[in-house]
Amino acid sequence: MSFPSWLSQLYRGLSRPIRRTTQPIWGSLYRSLVQSSQRRNPEFSSFAVRTNTCGELRSSHLGQEVTLCGWIQYRRQNTFLVLRDFHGLVQVVIPQDESAASVRKILCEAPVESVVQVSGTVISRPAGQENPKMPTGEIEIKVKTAELLNACKKLPFEIKDFMKKTEALRLQYRYLDLRSFQMQYNLRLRSQMVMKMREYLCNLHGFVDIETPTLFKRTPGGAKEFLVPSREPGKFYSLPQSPQQFKQLLMVGGLDRYFQVARCYRDEGSRPDRQPEFTQIDIEMSFVDQTGIQSLIEGLLQYSWPNDKDPVVVPFPTVTFTEALATYGTDKPDTRFGMKIIDISDVFRNTEIGFLQDVLSKPHGTVKAICIPEGAKYLKRKDIESIRKFAADHFNQEILPVFLNANRNWNSPVASFIMESQRLELIRLMDTQEEDVVLLTAGEHNKACSLLGKLRLECADLLETRGMVLRDPTLFSFLWVVDFPLFLPKEENPRELESAHHPFTAPHPSDIHLLYTEPKKARSQHYDLVLNGNEIGGGSIRIHNAELQRYILATLLKEDVKMLSHLLQALDYGAPPHGGIALGLDRLICLVTGSPSIRDVIAFPKSFRGHDLMSNAPDSIPSEELKPYHIRVSWPTDSKAERAH
Repeated sequence: MSFPSWLSQLYRGLSRPIRRTTQPIWGSLYRSLVQSSQRRNPEFSSFAVRTNTCGELRSSHLGQEVTLCGWIQYRRQNTFLVLRDFHGLVQVVIPQDESAASVRKILCEAPVESVVQVSGTVISRPAGQENPKMPTGEIEIKVKTAELLNACKKLPFEIKDFMKKTEALRLQYRYLDLRSFQMQYNLRLRSQMVMKMREYLCNLHGFVDIETPTLFKRTPGGAKEFLVPSREPGKFYSLPQSPQQFKQLLMVGGLDRYFQVARCYRDEGSRPDRQPEFTQIDIEMSFVDQTGIQSLIEGLLQYSWPNDKDPVVVPFPTVTFTEALATYGTDKPDTRFGMKIIDISDVFRNTEIGFLQDVLSKPHGTVKAICIPEGAKYLKRKDIESIRKFAADHFNQEILPVFLNANRNWNSPVASFIMESQRLELIRLMDTQEEDVVLLTAGEHNKACSLLGKLRLECADLLETRGMVLRDPTLFSFLWVVDFPLFLPKEENPRELESAHHPFTAPHPSDIHLLYTEPKKARSQHYDLVLNGNEIGGGSIRIHNAELQRYILATLLKEDVKMLSHLLQALDYGAPPHGGIALGLDRLICLVTGSPSIRDVIAFPKSFRGHDLMSNAPDSIPSEELKPYHIRVSWPTDSKAERAH
């Protein structure tokens, strides 16, 4: 049996009871795993007490004596049962004669999901009873001996993908949820893609796989870090947000090409679809430029991409940060569909519409619009009202719906003031068709673009819920976003600067002079990789000059350089030019598998509140155990009241 076909066949079996021919719920969504070139079939039964796996037996095995181990998937009328392991399903005939009463008792009385070991002969199914939808559907096992290895108590939910289960219940009984086809598929695909990445980086391009420390020290800027107490009073370790400093130091150490499947930690609180601990494909190279890093990653993804998906086409398109914001209203655009933002300011330069005149008279005032295809057909009046309320509540902006080609009694009053020449010019610029709706807004450039970027995605969701196919779920649209600003104004104090990426990012070669005159205008050598509107990777060329790094940290960012004295010192000892990137493995696999959440591609994830619902972590620690760390818990007032009840 070829390796890549077993998972889709396993699912077809799991979604249907024995001897039935109903279609699987997920159909061809999960067709097969990637098939490596030059692959040998793995020895799935080596070192085990079984002779074969449940999913590998075929007509070619007829007459063979086999020993199988697995879970009882289904039992029918105490005549047949289906045995399941990770590899697939096989039908087992329960003996009916008195001489095999003990075997019959075991197989008939063992609850579903009990673990059994059976030995017997591979025989053909009776004529007309073959199951073409089951990979092992031509054969069955005539059992001679059986052993109950472990009985299963009553399950909190059925181990079937089409059975609806709350996520909380799935996380509480994660070890059961892992038995489902979907989780098996996701985790095995993840393993296989990571292995292919290792092959590409280490075997084909000379990267060195190096582990870096988990216990480190606090890093200035960036996300909040988890603290780990030490036995020295008042001193703490920090769990690293990423191996950023270590990988740069490895380049100073002459390792040249570093790679790691790195565990990273960020204390970001209750953020949906984020994890406090996550995994990155972490990469750093010496003597490389931005183009080199981008080409490496394109080749890496192309090499590791599953064969059951459409091939990755390289090179990936590239847009600048400024272009992305102006066209899509975001720095991580979903390019699978259009609805681009169009600047229509020139159409209204001589308008008589008062508020448009006011906006265009200001320095950064613009009029922008997006076209909602067949919006008059798919959107309802309440949808438009909801869109306008969202714009007012979240952006303090007005959104005007305009029907250029269709008459609607819920058209914006402004539409009546649009001259015929302006209407024709808008139809040309927006390329509108009958039933299209134009959403128009006016305001400061960045604010107007951000609003329309949000509405572009909201409207795409609305159209698709109403039946329009806008984003092909089988399409993977990669995009590089480059030329980010080097600095951003701090939210709490806009007169101060913070790094847009991190403080080790090198400035754009053309903008180095701006660091000493107008640092807010300086661009960086930072690049993001976007897939279907999700950032799946980010990196930069690093600063390898100690003097420049010290100036940015101390003068521009007002950071305490003593915290980074080790890195600054290292840069003074002949640091080579270097750069790197980190791919978010969880997010990447989530998109590849079409999973609704990154928690579906992680074996033991935390809930969105950062809790492990299976083990109830985090947990309290007795005060005696805290004494060696010189820590005492200070309970909030409301918590004291709760603890008293």
